[in-house]
Amino acid sequence: MFFDTNGIRLAYDDHGTGLPLVFLHAFPLNRSMWSPQVTALSQPFRTIAVDLRGHGESDAPLWNFSLDHYADDVCALLDHLAIPQAVLVGLSMGGYVSLAFSRKYGNRMMGLVLADTRAQADSPEGRTGRLNLAQTAYRQGTDAVADIMLPKLLGATSLRQNPQLLEYVRRTIRQTPVSGVLVDLMAMADRPDSVAHLRAITCPTLVVVGQEDYTTPLVDAQMMTTEIPGARLAVIPAAGHLSNLEQPDVFNDLVRNFVEELRAAGD
Repeated sequence: MFFDTNGIRLAYDDHGTGLPLVFLHAFPLNRSMWSPQVTALSQPFRTIAVDLRGHGESDAPLWNFSLDHYADDVCALLDHLAIPQAVLVGLSMGGYVSLAFSRKYGNRMMGLVLADTRAQADSPEGRTGRLNLAQTAYRQGTDAVADIMLPKLLGATSLRQNPQLLEYVRRTIRQTPVSGVLVDLMAMADRPDSVAHLRAITCPTLVVVGQEDYTTPLVDAQMMTTEIPGARLAVIPAAGHLSNLEQPDVFNDLVRNFVEELRAAGD
C-alpha cells in the first residue's frame, strides 16, 4: 500500500488487528527485513512496516533531509491510518528515527523497542566513515556498498552459517537507490546527540542488542538502558547487527512478551 506526504510517496504493509506495532528498518535495507516479525506477530497484533524515504518501493528524492523528516513521515503514516498511539520498533537507523520521533511526537508512543542502535551522535571518525561510504556509493554504486556493509551488519555466526541471509542482505542493498543511500548517510551524520533526551522518554522501553553486534555494541545498549527510565535490556546470542533476521524466533519472543505486558497493563 502507498500514501503521500509532503510530496513523497511512501510504501507500507499493514497486517493484522489489535495493538499497532510500527517497524522501522535499518540502513541500507527496506521493510522486507521485517518479514519474520510480520509473519509471527500479525496474529496477536497489528503490524505496520514502512519503507522509509529512499528505500524499497518509496520515492527516493535526492535532497538534504534530516532524521526529523523521516520521523515526520512516520507520524504522517499514523495519521493516515488513524492510529493515535503505537509501539515503535526501530533497528539501527530505524532506532535513530525512533529517537527523533520520540523527541517530536512522544505522546504518540505507547512503547518503544530500540534494537541494535545507539543514542550518541557520530564521532568525527564515524562522520568520516559515512562521507567515505557516500563517495563509494556515488562512484561505484551499491554493489560496492554491499561489500563494505555486510561484515558490519551480520555477526560472525551468520556470516559463517547462513548463506541465504547473506545473499538476501546483499541483494537488498544492491536494490537500494544510490540517492537513498546518500540521503541516509547525510541524515545520520548530522543527527543530534540523543543521550540527554533519553531521560525524557516516558513510555515502556525494551533495548535489544545482538551479542555479536560490533557496529552498535553492548556498551551502547547498556547506556541507553541505564538512561531511559525503567528500560529493560535483552541480549540475543549468536546475532550481530541485524538481530531480528539472524535470530528471528528469539527477537519475536522478546517483542511479543514486551507488547503483551503493555497490553495487559492497559486492560
